Amino acid sequence: MTKTAVVIGVGPIEGLGGYLCTQAADEGLHVVIAGRTLQSINTVAEAIRSNGGEATAVMADATDESQIKQLVSEAEAIGPIDLAIYNAGNNFPGRFLEMQASYFETAWRVCTMGGFLFSREVIKVMNERKSGTLLFTGASASMRGKPNFAAFTAGKAGLRAMAQSLAREFQPLGIHVGHLVIDGGIAGEKIISNYPEFVERAGEDGLVGLKGIAEAYIYLYKQPRNAWTHELDLRTFKENF
Repeated sequence: MTKTAVVIGVGPIEGLGGYLCTQAADEGLHVVIAGRTLQSINTVAEAIRSNGGEATAVMADATDESQIKQLVSEAEAIGPIDLAIYNAGNNFPGRFLEMQASYFETAWRVCTMGGFLFSREVIKVMNERKSGTLLFTGASASMRGKPNFAAFTAGKAGLRAMAQSLAREFQPLGIHVGHLVIDGGIAGEKIISNYPEFVERAGEDGLVGLKGIAEAYIYLYKQPRNAWTHELDLRTFKENF
């Protein structure tokens, strides 16, 4: 039976989610592509299928418990989930004293609560087989708080701490849990289209490359169980850290 990969938080094909799906398909996995925009996830699925891979697009909101349960159920019906990636959570900047409680809560729900819902359902099925890889997308905010990023930092730091807890609880049972810190802007469609000034300031190779990031996820996925990495950080050579 074909094994599946589930990636949630997929947007444009020229984005991290799209590249993660393509890279997983290249490993022979049937990729279940999850996101909130049907056109985007269908575009990624069609690209994978046209390249000889297997892919299924499923609309799902990471913060909706019933949709996450349905997503995992649909993936398992195709084949056992061997790789699961939580990639949901855009940036949430904001001036602290002007921030609404609802905005802070949304950041937490997307970055942290969604990670909980997704990982709980995925681990349930992986635990039956005592195998599988669960990976989380982190950011520099996972590691340190900067001015005007209190909401994003709280959400991402919470996700990282949860990933550590899951690793210590479930790795001894055969489930590989990893967290990847993307330190810097990603060279995807969102930044290039919406923040051209930032891209110009970054200069050549000033944004973290999509293919390099996606390859890092697969590197963790393919590690033997006697040499597992829990956390990787990736950045361009220009980044100060």
